[in-house]
Amino acid sequence: MPSNAIDFATLYRQHMARSQRPRKAPADWDARAERMDHKPPGGHYADTFVARMNLDGCSSVLDVGCGAGTIALLLAPHMTSVLGLDFSPGMLEQLMNNAKRLGLNNVTPLLRAWEDDWSDVPVCDIVVASRSGMVPDLADALAKLNAHARWRIYMTQLVGGHFIDPGLVSALGRSPRSLPDHLYTLGLLHAQGIYAELSYIELPSRLAGTSDFEEFARRVAWTLGELSDEETARLKDWYDADPQRAARGGAPMRWALVSWTPR
Repeated sequence: MPSNAIDFATLYRQHMARSQRPRKAPADWDARAERMDHKPPGGHYADTFVARMNLDGCSSVLDVGCGAGTIALLLAPHMTSVLGLDFSPGMLEQLMNNAKRLGLNNVTPLLRAWEDDWSDVPVCDIVVASRSGMVPDLADALAKLNAHARWRIYMTQLVGGHFIDPGLVSALGRSPRSLPDHLYTLGLLHAQGIYAELSYIELPSRLAGTSDFEEFARRVAWTLGELSDEETARLKDWYDADPQRAARGGAPMRWALVSWTPR
């Protein structure tokens, strides 16, 4: 069956609905931005992401869902202009504070959501969407990326459909619900005649390296939503049962780096 006979856009929306994932509002990310440490840009994920990019002949970048600048600030020294797009005012404030601290004067913030009108968003040589593509309508998001990239697009998406170890979720008494992963992106692009390149970045769990159970529980609640008293007790049992597993945060995460040239 040819790929264009499969309605990946509808299948994605149906899968997202089944996952029952609660959407985070800008205020949720604003609150997280206030708690962020002022760390220098870089780290395994960001360094690997940028190392796999082709910047030849490019002078402008649009970073969609830029957050505090994980990717944007690494690219800024190599670019004439970097546009950081995010729907969280708090994250954009952090982005500009970090840019100022690093002496970067070519970074511009833009307050937008994926669902907003992007008619005034500039077209840039490269468009990046790093870990920001868990959207209600993937087909619309990909159309926006294609419309605003002159040469290349780089997008990372979840592999396997789970942000944290499904075994931990089961230990809480919840049923692990998978989220749509990168395969939908590959299918949607292939149906348009776009043959994307694919590689993977493996990271420790987002729960790894916590200082104590309270921090661990906060990270779990960030992903799964508020925990009941019973769930918190179950989580404490899971945490105490295997200290080494708790330090790792359970199973590692994998991100798919999907890159392509817009048609």
